[in-house]
Amino acid sequence: MNPYLNFVSSFARLVTEGKSLPLGGIPPHPKPAPKPDAPVALIFSPHPDDECIIGGLALRLMREAGLRVINVAVTQGSNKERQQPRLEELRNACRWLGFGLEQTAPNGLERITPKARAGDPQHWAACVKVIAATLATHQPRVVFVPHEGDWNGTHIGTHFLVMDALKSLPASFETFIVENEFWAPMPAPNLMVESSAEDVADMLAALSFHVGEVQRNPYHLRMPAWLQDNVRRGAEVVGGQGGAAPDFMFATLYRVRRWKNGGVEAAYGGGRQIGVHDWPGSVFGWSR
Repeated sequence: MNPYLNFVSSFARLVTEGKSLPLGGIPPHPKPAPKPDAPVALIFSPHPDDECIIGGLALRLMREAGLRVINVAVTQGSNKERQQPRLEELRNACRWLGFGLEQTAPNGLERITPKARAGDPQHWAACVKVIAATLATHQPRVVFVPHEGDWNGTHIGTHFLVMDALKSLPASFETFIVENEFWAPMPAPNLMVESSAEDVADMLAALSFHVGEVQRNPYHLRMPAWLQDNVRRGAEVVGGQGGAAPDFMFATLYRVRRWKNGGVEAAYGGGRQIGVHDWPGSVFGWSR
């Protein structure tokens, strides 16, 4: 009798049982809202749902450091019939998490891809202008954006869109850039952030509000396993090859850099691992 059979079977059983959980419509649980004049973190989401998937650090910055998190809906997907329904799903998800939401256009920006960047400079410049205006208005202390190799064309396009927008701003503009991954891992993340079971459950509940997407593919039920695998990988790619794994259960990997003097600078040397009992603002050198 294989002693691991029940262990493995329990994972399969949980995913099967999870298919009976509600999609959206979950009553909110009140939590203190950030102050209206609190510092801002902007999440530039290539698609509705990315704010939930990569939002571990953003959620902790809101809940523990008091930042006001605003999700910027760069696109609303490429299926025009789904763009308005996806916007409504996104509103519900952000409302449930406590994130603000801003649109870039009535149906989101279109053709945010490397191909459009190279082949249609006029269209690209207009989109860059929209993102630059958002950055200038909010003066965010932190910007979340996909890394440049995140496989999906819109994810890669969003990376370059935000970087081009940053380059268009005055040299005095400063912020921290927190690059994230979903479709393809970063080769050199420098931050692993643990999420509590409560935070993960909240991200999954919010993700379930993207009903049309998770009905098509119940990826929300597999997200905990992805967050667990991040601990395996992050132990060495962030903590150092051959390093001992921290006693984290769920984590998200990021690459933190600083935008200063019109360009990208290293935020710190080496890698950092932030557990659930560590203050997330320490990543950026902030004092409580």
